[in-house]
Amino acid sequence: MSVPYAETSSGIKAKLIPSVSITPGSIGPWTVEQFEIPEQSIENVRLMMSGRGCRPGKYTKLVHEKRGLIMSDTDAEKADHYAFVRAADGHCLMNGLGIGMCLNAILKKPDVTRVSVIEIDPDIISLVGPNYTDPRIKIINADAYKYSPPKGTRYGAVWHDIWDNLCTDNLDEMARLHRKYGRRTDWQGSWGHEMLKHQRRQDKRDEQRWAMWR
Repeated sequence: MSVPYAETSSGIKAKLIPSVSITPGSIGPWTVEQFEIPEQSIENVRLMMSGRGCRPGKYTKLVHEKRGLIMSDTDAEKADHYAFVRAADGHCLMNGLGIGMCLNAILKKPDVTRVSVIEIDPDIISLVGPNYTDPRIKIINADAYKYSPPKGTRYGAVWHDIWDNLCTDNLDEMARLHRKYGRRTDWQGSWGHEMLKHQRRQDKRDEQRWAMWR
């Protein structure tokens, strides 16, 4: 007997992270828009079977005119970011603003005292940033790889989410950021990091199996 999606690990995590409430609009190549996942959707049923489904309802997404969908606040995305939201404490740093889903979620926690958001694209800052006015927030227009935190700064949690899509090539870039903040934070993570490490191990095992048959 199958378990209802809302009772799965991903479904439970998704319910603990609120959806965003930001103004739709466009600046430069970027657009924030709302969309709806209907009750009966063959595509959504397929995604649910793979663990990436979503409850029917209204959601928000960030789209680039050439690169396509970059981020949304669907259940799968929420589950992907749950570990950071749970770990967030004290002064947090986020590499990547997106639609502010993680930012919105961690600001609900009274133990989060400050949030530094590093965002490389000024158009995203202009489009999304004004929706978040909490005085604990500081949005910095900078490259995640080049940004230097103020001397002596220590973070309670750091989260890296600067990639359009996930592939094992991202692991080297993630490792670079993890080394950068390794001694500056009590906890850090990257979007999809554990999944990609698993995929790389699987790829290596597959290569070894194929090598035996050559």
